[in-house]
Amino acid sequence: MYDNTEILNEIKKYTSVQDAPLNEPERQYFFMAKLKEVVDKRSEEKGKRLTACVVTFGCQMNARDSEKISGILKVCGYELTEDERADLVLYNTCTVRENANLKVYGRLGRLKNYKEKNPDMITVLCGCMMQEEGVREKIKKSFHNVDIVFGTFNIYMFAELLYMKLIDPDKNATQIMAVKKDYEAIVEELPKDRKYPFKSGVNIMFGCNNFCSYCIVPYVRGRERSRASKDIIEEVKTLAKDGVKEVMLLGQNVNSYGKGLEEDINFADLLRMVNDIDGIERIRFMSSHPKDLSDELIEAMKDCDKVCPQLHLAMQSGSSRLLEKMNRHYTKEDFINLVEKLRKAVPDISLSTDIIVGFPGETEEDFLETMDVIEKVRFNSVFTFQYSKRTGTPAAVMENQVEPSVVKDRFDRLLKLVQSISDENTKDQVGFTEKVLVEEKDDKLPGYLTGRTDKNYLVHFEGCDNLIGNIVDVKIIESKGFYYIGELV
Repeated sequence: MYDNTEILNEIKKYTSVQDAPLNEPERQYFFMAKLKEVVDKRSEEKGKRLTACVVTFGCQMNARDSEKISGILKVCGYELTEDERADLVLYNTCTVRENANLKVYGRLGRLKNYKEKNPDMITVLCGCMMQEEGVREKIKKSFHNVDIVFGTFNIYMFAELLYMKLIDPDKNATQIMAVKKDYEAIVEELPKDRKYPFKSGVNIMFGCNNFCSYCIVPYVRGRERSRASKDIIEEVKTLAKDGVKEVMLLGQNVNSYGKGLEEDINFADLLRMVNDIDGIERIRFMSSHPKDLSDELIEAMKDCDKVCPQLHLAMQSGSSRLLEKMNRHYTKEDFINLVEKLRKAVPDISLSTDIIVGFPGETEEDFLETMDVIEKVRFNSVFTFQYSKRTGTPAAVMENQVEPSVVKDRFDRLLKLVQSISDENTKDQVGFTEKVLVEEKDDKLPGYLTGRTDKNYLVHFEGCDNLIGNIVDVKIIESKGFYYIGELV
């Protein structure tokens, strides 16, 4: 494992960059410029621009990290592509569930075949999965085709690591691993390559302090640390000037924003500040932990006209007994009361949630408590998961792990109920006219566009490409379950 000093010392063996700045992000821009020289030279030698493919697994936080990685690659002269036979392939990994790890290992096997045909290919792994010690050892031992590994705290160093790899005279013998186990100061002002020019994620904080007993996130993303509000506001203002209409404020638990900062501020305050920025028309945020959803925040959601009437509030279970074992710090009754407060303040709010089926020790009575909450709350959408044991979490060693056949039976019953409620909820929207932010051409229906309402419903409708990026009125004429068919008004 390398730290900054060791990496710089390694680089000095191969090139004279003793004048590299020691502060961030200037240091990284220095290496981006040096890397671009190498990339341009190799592109000229090959007679074509070097290509890079960035593949993202996991949540919106990972998607935002990939935008930074793609931004660095573009600044350094790479042409981005979706073809995994590119000159550089990077997997930004997720490790929330074990299946996510297995998926990455399978993809690495395919990349090995590509690399045999293109020995100069650079393979990079980063993200949450890389923070696991056992994973890194497995990569060292079994995946020699991987050239660079870095963790969630090292993203800002990507140009430096890639430069070190490309100038290595014995590149086939060196596997670079840069994985910090703890966080440093947040590095601002790195390049970003947004997927959409009219909407963007904005990190407001990183890490998590909750340590839910089933979750590995605090171990791979670190403890909570919030960005200064001035940096967030400046970023959002810059995005607005660049034509961004919608921002998604991102954090593992945005409701606890501000804790640990020198300034006296909380998430409700920040929401009001972002709401006042000219040019921004929609504000979303995630994720929200129920235990930190304050009355002050609910009031801000009610008052701020740009905040979308949509909230993802992860319940995980309707059983108070299991919620205590999960270390969630609320009860079934607390959750239902929260929903009542939200719907009183924002009557048309669209609510989504996460549910885990088969948590260790879950009984039929516990499961029926979950079904009861779903019946009472009638979520607009529910993301359902079968419990996945994650090594290193308290739940992984709990007694009374539930039999897979029992988990599957409960999961199927849950899906049936969720689907029934969803069908009823979606039919209720037919006939209404909604404001839709047009995102892109529909890849399955020629002549159609697709976009999202402020409640985050997906709508397909006929329209011209020049509408992309605009907010338009669309009448909902048909429900298709997970999306709608509409027509321009």
